[in-house]
Amino acid sequence: MTTRVLQMRLVVEATDYDEAVAFYRDALGASEELQIHGDAGEKVTILDVGRATLEISNPAQVAMIDDVEVGRRVAPRLRVAFEVADAAEVTRDLASAGAEIIAEPTTTPWQSLNARLSAPADLQISLFQELDESPAE
Repeated sequence: MTTRVLQMRLVVEATDYDEAVAFYRDALGASEELQIHGDAGEKVTILDVGRATLEISNPAQVAMIDDVEVGRRVAPRLRVAFEVADAAEVTRDLASAGAEIIAEPTTTPWQSLNARLSAPADLQISLFQELDESPAE
């Protein structure tokens, strides 16, 4: 069976467009695919953030993830998660770039290192790093 969906694009309205672009492109490191500015002040930047998935969770699952990552229920209806190679380093970098840390990187029961931040464009984001499951030598 062939898939009909070729790409998922999350469209975010950012009141402070320049701050949001600088944060997600420069601090997070998403590469710029396209930038268009219109004659009447319209601006859009499309960033490549790697593979996209759509995670659909029921309220109990969202509450459980909040409990594991943060220790309490904090997630809005939509949360954006980015897989990164080093969750601790990227958390520090994004905090330096203006994000507010909600929860420091925490090892989850499913063996990832997750952090939660409040980021520009009014997004709550999770950073996650898949941990090596092989036993230590």
